[in-house]
Amino acid sequence: MAVTQQLPTKALIAGEWVDGNGATMQVRSAWSGRSIAEIQECDGADVDRAVMAASEVQPGWAALSLVERVELLRRMSAVIAEHTEDIAQMITLETGKTINETREEVTEYSGPCYQKAAEEVLRHRGMSLPSTQERSNNKRLVLTHRPIGVVAVITPYNFPTDIASIAIAHAIAAGNTVVWKPSEWTPISCAMLAGLFAEAGFPPGVVNLVQGHGEVGAALVGHERVDGVFFTGSTATGEKIAQRAGLKRQLLELGGDGPQIVLADADVDAAVDGAVLGCFYLAGQVCTSAERILVHEDVHDEFVEKLKARTAELRVGDPTDEKTDMGPMCNDGAIARVAEHVEDARRRGAEIVQFGEPDGAFYPPTILTGVTPEMQIAREETFGPVAPIIAISSADEAVAIANSSALALNASVYTRDLATAWRVGEALHHGTVNINESTNYWDQLAPFGGGKSSGVGRELSQWFLDSFTEPKLLNFDLNDRPKGDRRVMRPNDDSPSLNPATP
Repeated sequence: MAVTQQLPTKALIAGEWVDGNGATMQVRSAWSGRSIAEIQECDGADVDRAVMAASEVQPGWAALSLVERVELLRRMSAVIAEHTEDIAQMITLETGKTINETREEVTEYSGPCYQKAAEEVLRHRGMSLPSTQERSNNKRLVLTHRPIGVVAVITPYNFPTDIASIAIAHAIAAGNTVVWKPSEWTPISCAMLAGLFAEAGFPPGVVNLVQGHGEVGAALVGHERVDGVFFTGSTATGEKIAQRAGLKRQLLELGGDGPQIVLADADVDAAVDGAVLGCFYLAGQVCTSAERILVHEDVHDEFVEKLKARTAELRVGDPTDEKTDMGPMCNDGAIARVAEHVEDARRRGAEIVQFGEPDGAFYPPTILTGVTPEMQIAREETFGPVAPIIAISSADEAVAIANSSALALNASVYTRDLATAWRVGEALHHGTVNINESTNYWDQLAPFGGGKSSGVGRELSQWFLDSFTEPKLLNFDLNDRPKGDRRVMRPNDDSPSLNPATP
């Protein structure tokens, strides 16, 4: 696999590629371990320069006409399409995602994000409101949106350019500027994307890139000139970011513990397909993965046997091979967490079926039966290629188990009965409930996010634009009352507008 362009290994600040002033960071292939490049991490001074650059150009960027911003967003979408293969190959090198998965990420998600943001910002309308405070009909109220300013964007390794593009595209569409800190596991692919903003014609400083580990993100979130924070990652890190961000606008998409519920009347074959996608896509390294499969006892054995047969067909191996279905995991920490959860389940009595042996970065597709709700794998996010199956006796039991988690991002329900689907969907606490579809499904034009400890706010489409704009109300007094009819405070006036308690 050969990337055809020179690798960007620097930070991008105010339109200039610069070396960071921090430690040297080795970038290695997730699956081969070989060195890809070295990067100088940023330090606090680098973060400060990036934030100040974004802050200085933000008023001018917001002052551009909407037509100009939309044209640049559309151009960015086209430019990404021209560089699809290089970006996709680099993501595969860095993360171990299969080449088919990374091509899909760039062509189906990352590039189109800018086009979709261009379309959505044109529909991000204000409104005219009636006045309820005066009898004279002299007030006109108009609600508009203004950008909040500088947005810090901190993104994970599993969808390095897609999640970043969702955040950046909508933030800049609304008139904000961005300082982006990508995962330390995917600095090169993200720098490749960041470099395309200049090619698309964006002014310097609208999108800035800083590189490094968690301390760089902490400095960014805590900077006094940062007005909003977007973060996708673990719940533990999200809680730290929320504390550091304080009262800044926040949009946090955190962990998931997705239940897939398979009821007695389900189409078992469809449910098996959903489980394969939900558990083994991206080697299970997706926040919306199926982390618990709750199967009714009437179809349990049939489901398990069919899932074993389908899983045995998966081709695990070289992620650069187009025939590979599942590649390696991204890093040692991810592998260790999966192994810990599987071992805990084994000690507590679960039966383990593995389709291969753990080998370096490769963790084999694994099915667990006899899983119970108190096991670690049923209580925490595993983030790996494991299908833990819990037998249930009713829809009510499934809902109770599903809602027992502190996480509530995506869930799915398989049933042929519409009323049952509706009732179970309403009873689940999750931000998205997919009916007869994998937990790994979301739509670019629908709100995405979770309840409980799975996040704060909703991203995508209009919901993202709302998150990083400030509603502003303009109150107009038409000033055409008859002479002598000006408003004055009268102690006995019972007009609502003269009530001192009215804010």
